[in-house]
Amino acid sequence: MPWEVRTISIFSRAVDGIVAAVNPEKGLRRMAARQKMDILNSGYGNYGASQYKKSMAGWLYSGGSAREDIEDNLDVLRQRSRDLYMGVPLATGAIKTMRTNVVGRGLRLKPTIDREVLGMDTETAHALERQIEREWALWADSPDCDAARVDNFCELQQLAFMSWLMSGDCLALMPMKPRKGQPYDLRVRLIEADRLSSPGGYDTIDDHIIGGVETDSTGEVVAYHFSKYHPLSYSAAPAEWVRVPAYGEKSGRRNVIHIMTRERIDQRRGVPFLAPVIEALKQLGRYTDAELVAAVVNGLYAVFIEKQSPEDGPPIGSNVSEEDQVDAEDETTIELAPGAVIDLNEGEKANGVAPGRPNSNFSGFVEAICRQIGSALEIPYELLLKTFTASYSASRGALEEAWKMFRMYRTWLATDFCQVVYEEWLAEAVAKGRIAAPGFFSDPLYKKAYSRAEWNGPARGILNPVQEVSAAEKRVKNGFSTRQSETMEMTGSDFYANVEQLKQEESKLKEVSNIATEQKPAPAAGAEPPGGNGK
Repeated sequence: MPWEVRTISIFSRAVDGIVAAVNPEKGLRRMAARQKMDILNSGYGNYGASQYKKSMAGWLYSGGSAREDIEDNLDVLRQRSRDLYMGVPLATGAIKTMRTNVVGRGLRLKPTIDREVLGMDTETAHALERQIEREWALWADSPDCDAARVDNFCELQQLAFMSWLMSGDCLALMPMKPRKGQPYDLRVRLIEADRLSSPGGYDTIDDHIIGGVETDSTGEVVAYHFSKYHPLSYSAAPAEWVRVPAYGEKSGRRNVIHIMTRERIDQRRGVPFLAPVIEALKQLGRYTDAELVAAVVNGLYAVFIEKQSPEDGPPIGSNVSEEDQVDAEDETTIELAPGAVIDLNEGEKANGVAPGRPNSNFSGFVEAICRQIGSALEIPYELLLKTFTASYSASRGALEEAWKMFRMYRTWLATDFCQVVYEEWLAEAVAKGRIAAPGFFSDPLYKKAYSRAEWNGPARGILNPVQEVSAAEKRVKNGFSTRQSETMEMTGSDFYANVEQLKQEESKLKEVSNIATEQKPAPAAGAEPPGGNGK
C-alpha cells in the first residue's frame, strides 16, 4: 500500500476513534461503513468495479434482467436496425454478406439415414435417400410450400434469415392447407417479429407473458401471442391477438418455430444482428454523407464577375429554367452547378473558401471504424468491405475466421428452422404412404434415424484453386476428410451426383470417339505412313 494511502487510512481511523468516544452510535456506523468499503476495494474493486478511481468516476452504468436490458428496448432496436439496412451502405453490405454466405441459394437437403439403427444395407439406404430427395424436391422446389404461395423453400430460408438479422427473431407457423396438384398439405407461414407481442401491448407484471411469449411457472414456453395486424401498420383495423400453443395438446406437434439466438438466461426475444454497432453505423453514415456533399460542393467550380456599376437584365448564367432548379420556390437559396458563372453587384466581392475536400484522412478513418464494426459482427474487415488487397495468407486467414462464424449460423439455421420443417414434411410423407418407413411412428429412435439429414449451403471462396485442390486430395488420401465433404466445401455440389454425371459424360465421349474413328478414311495402298521420310 502506498504511503499516501496508508497515511490517510491511519488518519481516518483516528477520526473514527474520536467520533466513537463522543458519539458511540455514530462511531459504530462509521466503522461498519469503513469495513464495507474495505470489502468493495478488494479484488475487482481495485479495477473494473472500482468506485473511487478517476478513470471510472464518469462511467454511467446500470443493469437489469434480460427483460429490462433486452425486451424493453427491442422496439427501438428493430426500427433502427431496419433503417440502417435501408439507408447506410455498410449496414446493408454486412447483412447481405451474412445472407449470401450463410444461406446463399438455399441450404440443400442431403438425407443421411442411420442405417445401423434401421438395420439397412448400404444400397437400400442409398435408394431410400434418393427417393426422399425426389419427394422433398416435389414440395420444396415449388411455391406451394409457402402459405403465401410466393417463395419456394430456399427463398423462404433467405427471407427468414434476413428477417432475423434485421429484427432479432422471426416466427414461422406450419399450417396444413390442401392445394390442387400438390400431394403434400404442409405449408410454411413466416411472421414478422413485430406481430409477436403481448395482448394489449403490455407485458404482465409477473413475467408470465413477455414480448408475446408465454411461459408457465417452470419457465417453459407454452404459447405465443400474435397480433392479427402489424402494429406499425396504418391499418384502421382493431387490435386483436391470437394465442397459439407452442405444441399441440394431444399430438405434441410443434406449432410455432421461433428463429432466434439467446445471449442472456431467461431471454425470450432475439436481438437484431446490428444492435451492438447501431450507433457506430449511424455516425459513420452521417460522416460519409457529409464528406460526399462537401466533395460535391467543392467540385462545383464557379466564376464570379465583379462590375463597377449595376446593369439591367438578369445576371450572367442565371437564365436557368425553374424546371432545372432544385429549390425554385425558395428565393433565399443560391444554387450551384458545375461551371457556374455568378454575377455580382457593385461593391460585392467573392471570397474563395478552401474546404479541403476530399479529406485525405477519410479513407484511413473509415477503415479504422470498419475494423471495429467488423470485429463486433465477426465479419473480417476485408470481407466487410470486399477489399482483398493484403497478402494471400492474410486474406486466407480472414476468410477462415469468417467461415467459422458462417458455419455456426448455418448450423443454427439448419437445426432451428430447416430440420424442423423437414421432419414435419417427412412425417406427412410417411403418413400418406409416399415414403415407406416402417416403425417411424411407433419408435422415436426409428423416427430420428429416418429424419437424420445434412443441410449444405454455398461453398467457401477459393483464393488459390491449385493449392486448395492439392490440399483436399491429401486430406482425402490420409483419411482426414471424405470426397463428399470436400465436394460440398469446394463447389457446393453432391459427390454422388457428380459421379453419376461423369459416368454419363464419359459414356458419351466414348461414343463420339468411336464414331470419329469409324468415319476416319483408311490410308490408300502404298501411301506413305504419317511421319514417314519417303524412304
